[in-house]
Amino acid sequence: MSSHSRTYFPPPRILLITALICSFDRCHAKEQIPHPAAIPNQHAAGEVDRPELVQFIVKNPDNLRGIVVDETDAELVGNWQYSTHTPPYVGLGYLHDQKSGKGKKSVTYRPTLPSSGLYEVRLSHCYNIRRSTNTRITISHEDGETVLKINQQQVPEHKKLFRTLGRFRFSKGKVGWLKISTDETDGKYVIADAVQFIPAKEEPNLAPHPKPQNR
Repeated sequence: MSSHSRTYFPPPRILLITALICSFDRCHAKEQIPHPAAIPNQHAAGEVDRPELVQFIVKNPDNLRGIVVDETDAELVGNWQYSTHTPPYVGLGYLHDQKSGKGKKSVTYRPTLPSSGLYEVRLSHCYNIRRSTNTRITISHEDGETVLKINQQQVPEHKKLFRTLGRFRFSKGKVGWLKISTDETDGKYVIADAVQFIPAKEEPNLAPHPKPQNR
């Protein structure tokens, strides 16, 4: 070996963050595969801008209540790119729209629901000042379609990861859907991660009817 050769050792901070992220994999029941249509993540393992939020990462979607559809099983329109730079997130990471092709990109989630009834719908996303404040969400359910606008700079209320969009009645099977669009979000990133459908009987104290609103 040349006397000029050097072995690279990552900084201790990067090693610690990587170890923390990997620790959440211990209960991972099945390996996820990145969405084949998405552009790969460009960030190295442990390279994050908010290390204090690593603890809120949910690496295994199966550990969440209800029915969860991650971006790995979503339908992508346009170019979306993986990232893990800003935790927290569900599974492998999250997708962003690269701040380009506005109005021409979308991510659609189609859950397979075990029974008809009322479900609380939650959406996960990381947050910072680079995120869209006007992200359009369309939910198709038994009573029609509901359109919401959410602010992805705000902290989600459920463990800094998921936010409640409302309660909606869905039919059994793969009938309903949720779509994230990029219209009117110029100059900001739109984030697409996971969607959670929780039977309303698990949350008896929730409001009885969804109320679309800007957040």
